[in-house]
Amino acid sequence: MDMILESDAAAAETRGHPIGRLMALLYGAASYVAAFSTLLYTIGFVSSLMVPKTIDTGAAVPLAEALVVDLLLISLFALQHSVMARKPFKRWWTRYVPRSIERSTYVLLASLVLAGLCCQWRPIPAVVWQIDHPLVATAVMALSFAGWLIVLTSTFLINHFELFGVHQVVANLAGRPMPAPRFRTPLFYALVRHPLYLGLIIAFWAAPTMTAGHLLFAVATTAYILVGIALEERDLIDAFGDDYRRYRQRVSMLVPWRRSA
Repeated sequence: MDMILESDAAAAETRGHPIGRLMALLYGAASYVAAFSTLLYTIGFVSSLMVPKTIDTGAAVPLAEALVVDLLLISLFALQHSVMARKPFKRWWTRYVPRSIERSTYVLLASLVLAGLCCQWRPIPAVVWQIDHPLVATAVMALSFAGWLIVLTSTFLINHFELFGVHQVVANLAGRPMPAPRFRTPLFYALVRHPLYLGLIIAFWAAPTMTAGHLLFAVATTAYILVGIALEERDLIDAFGDDYRRYRQRVSMLVPWRRSA
């Protein structure tokens, strides 16, 4: 019965007023620009390059304050990112937010929370390690950027524009329902189940200079990624059943060429 009601609601939305569909498209486009801009800023923030506020800059504060504030910022991002992605929340949320912009709204709110994290982050400047050899330092920085490239490439492999909510508002404008999800394992996904998260881990940990603040960020976000994977894989099993169970048996989670559940 719920599936019938959801299908009826989605069909009714695609038949909405053209002005409303156009406004949804503009909203989705604005959310995408905000998300991509925030992603670019985050790359500079983590890499300490070309942005006004980085993970290692800002006013010095007592260690206890820095730990509390930084962990709260990461926790806020984790809660928003995970809670809003779960099916029960989506069922409740789409009673008030049109389905066509549900993903765009999620993306926009995630971008705002991430931007807030970058702006409010308290640095902890104590150096944990520092690579002084110029060639080695450059190679480590290149590895970090390779991680970001894996992240971006992975989004296109699974459907970049659907992930960021653009596909949904374009389909709504055209009066077409969204296609049913298909289980695919292109390129990186044939090597690891979560290449996007692998790319993030590489990007966060490959640092020529690792401060205590950067280390806190890397440890906390890696822990959240592992929790997020567990939640996400539960949803993927619900969506794809035995196809995904067999995929889990065949392909490792994060380490290529290593079989693991």
